Amino acid sequence: LLQYTRGTVTAFAPFDARADAEALRKAMKGLGTDEETVLSILTTRNNAQRQEIASAFKTLFGRDLVDDLKSELTGKFETLMVSLMRPAYIFDAHALKHAIKGAGTNEKVLTEILASRTPAEVQNIKQVYLQEYEANLEDKITGETSGHFQRLLVVLLQANRDPDVGVDEALVEQDAQVLFRAGELKWGTDEEKFITILGTRSVSHLRRVFDKYMTISGFQIEETIDRETSGDLEKLLLAVVKCIRSVPAYFAETLYYSMKGAGTDDDTLIRVMVSRSEIDLLDIRREFRKNFAKSLYQMIQKDTSGDYRKALLLLCGGDDD
Repeated sequence: LLQYTRGTVTAFAPFDARADAEALRKAMKGLGTDEETVLSILTTRNNAQRQEIASAFKTLFGRDLVDDLKSELTGKFETLMVSLMRPAYIFDAHALKHAIKGAGTNEKVLTEILASRTPAEVQNIKQVYLQEYEANLEDKITGETSGHFQRLLVVLLQANRDPDVGVDEALVEQDAQVLFRAGELKWGTDEEKFITILGTRSVSHLRRVFDKYMTISGFQIEETIDRETSGDLEKLLLAVVKCIRSVPAYFAETLYYSMKGAGTDDDTLIRVMVSRSEIDLLDIRREFRKNFAKSLYQMIQKDTSGDYRKALLLLCGGDDD
């Protein structure tokens, strides 16, 4: 697997799984819980180390660490700690499973994960989904979605995006013209052209297509998508375009809007902070500071409270003023 080095959470050293397990047991034993100890251990160990702590916890005490966290903690803080304990390889599959379970589908989660993950990551998610839940992810998603939104999700699930090997300028020109004719120049939009081109061309090719599109049409591709499509399809197309341009910038914006305005979308805040903490949260922080008038750290500080805030700030790993 790709080695990510732009995370805020890295392997803790010197690491002693048994000592951590003992400290956690002590923090949760008896009356009241020492939340500070729980959060400071779990946010400063990486996911692989957290799994070792869970295994040591079971070995030493015959107890399940996640079950204990669930019975001792509450609310958003509990959700965050339990999310940190989820094995990394299953994190996305689990999020997708819960997005398509029961009444109503959480399109936001499908969009965020399938637009931002690499083809290799998507292949991995499909395999894990099949192993863990004995179900085919594509079948589950097609059963719960429809129309062009469904088609683009299926294209992304194929994880067959062209590899990045040199850019053919003639094809760039051709794709840009096709998109222009399918959107701005057409009465009614030919969504299929957008789905095929945005879902299958390589990242470096599409970046050139977006530049060329701007030259030809005078519009950013995002403006056209905004005007010519709507609903879940529009959100997914925009997410794909943003991730082609910059995955960290996409997540910076996702985090910003999870906290902006009245009320916080804590599910999104937790999911992004946990899933990107060992991958590119440093880059996300940089993009956040560049694109919004404050740092990610400052926004979390203003928008959350208590142990939940303390834990998120530790995951954030510092301010960028």
